Amino acid sequence: MSEQDPERKTLTLKTRAVKPRPAAGGDQTRARIGARARQVAQLKIAKEKLSRMQAAGGDNLTAEPAQEGKPLIVRKAPEASYGDKFRHGQRTDSRAPRGEARGGSAHPNEPARANRGSAPREPTPRPASAPKALPLRDGAQTERASALVLDTEIFHIFAPCPTGLEEALAAELNALGYAQVQPTRAGCHFVADWWGVQRANLYSRLATRILVRLGQAPVQREDDILELAQSIGWERWFGAEHTLRVDTSAVKSPMQSLQYCNLRAKDGICDRLRDLEGARPSIDTVRPDARVHLFLSHDTGTMYLDTSGESLFKRGWRLDKGDAPLRENLAAGILALAGWDPEAALLDPFCGSGTILIEAAWIALGVPPGITRPFGFERLRDHDARRWEDLKDEARSRILPELASPLIGIDANPDAIEAARRNAERAYLTEDTIQFELGDARDAVAPAPSGWIVTNPPYGERLDEEDVEFWREWSACLKKEFAGWQVDVITSDLDLPKHLRLKADRRTPIFNGALDCRLFSFELVASSYRDKPPAQEP
Repeated sequence: MSEQDPERKTLTLKTRAVKPRPAAGGDQTRARIGARARQVAQLKIAKEKLSRMQAAGGDNLTAEPAQEGKPLIVRKAPEASYGDKFRHGQRTDSRAPRGEARGGSAHPNEPARANRGSAPREPTPRPASAPKALPLRDGAQTERASALVLDTEIFHIFAPCPTGLEEALAAELNALGYAQVQPTRAGCHFVADWWGVQRANLYSRLATRILVRLGQAPVQREDDILELAQSIGWERWFGAEHTLRVDTSAVKSPMQSLQYCNLRAKDGICDRLRDLEGARPSIDTVRPDARVHLFLSHDTGTMYLDTSGESLFKRGWRLDKGDAPLRENLAAGILALAGWDPEAALLDPFCGSGTILIEAAWIALGVPPGITRPFGFERLRDHDARRWEDLKDEARSRILPELASPLIGIDANPDAIEAARRNAERAYLTEDTIQFELGDARDAVAPAPSGWIVTNPPYGERLDEEDVEFWREWSACLKKEFAGWQVDVITSDLDLPKHLRLKADRRTPIFNGALDCRLFSFELVASSYRDKPPAQEP
């Protein structure tokens, strides 16, 4: 070191004591939270299911090692190809353009546009009955252990509907091929596998929701609701990555506060998911990913998973609403109760925004009511998106290209006629599928020798004042122009038959929202109302 170099300083590094790690198999475990905790919990659940299936004798089950961020994958040795269910004359390529299969639009959510045409033609052959239940796959390849169970697992389901449509809904579910259908107050119970749950959402025109029962227990106090919610395996369907909404309803329940019962149900769900996965879902009351319904009776609590999401009467096309509109599933239910033949003419002389006629057009064409809308089950865990698309492709292949008989709507309000036309366009119906006309119901002319008049006329708050003369003039038009037709009218005016001077063949109690109504059915017999020749003088 030279004399000009400054004095150098040295830095001393001290060793740091390292705490010994616990030996393998010790009592201390590493606490995980967040996404990693969910992955570990899902891996554990999948391994347990694989162990149970292997113990049951499934030598053809194999497990692939889990990758980072992905759950365990369980595969079953395939016995048949995935496309075998669309053999026997149906296309097997589920990814082919849908427009080619139907000869219509290739929009992914758009049913084939239909029109009636002006040239005379033979009636288009219709399917003999409602779509039959699709067969379960034999040995189909499954990507997740939980999805493997869904092919054989049977669920108890409740489908609520407007009061008065219970028997019609039961008939619809039986026609769709479901088992153990039991109508009850404001709905129907039935059983189905998971794919049957999806078909019910897609095909049911009368149900308001499709609710899958996941748990039921005696409930005498609010803490019983907490225990019930904690006992159900919610992690199979959703987790902390989802948003949640819980709704509570009750009939003759001793509980003092349904709001507190709803809170206890949410606490039980969230506590279970937090204990298993390290986090709890957020609450979203507007557009949640998962919906749970708690129903309380006088001594029982039942918890349902809502697979529909938005109510099923929201088809996706009715944005313009007239005065006192009917919900879509109520309109379809009225057509069912009226016994309307989809190949017969239909007239609505008070059509409003066109709900009854648009529903009738979709029924006659075989368009599934849920074909253009999303569902809640699509956001749940283990949703098989490809198989769901195959199910919708099968439904699209059944849609008819055009109607066999005329559908006509009349209304005196030009704004209502424009709203009806816009709704029909959003329902993928061409302009000549339904004839919407501005006019007076008292001047209507029958478009065919026989058919149905199904209508929701103005009543109650829709009339400025009681106008008995109007009903008498409309009745005179019916007797003169529509002999041989059947008339079905929904109204809250119980004296309507007296105003029309007609005798009702049937009076069906039905609710339009909270409004207590009747569906009056009249049969206009031709011989009874034929104009008689004037009497000759002697």
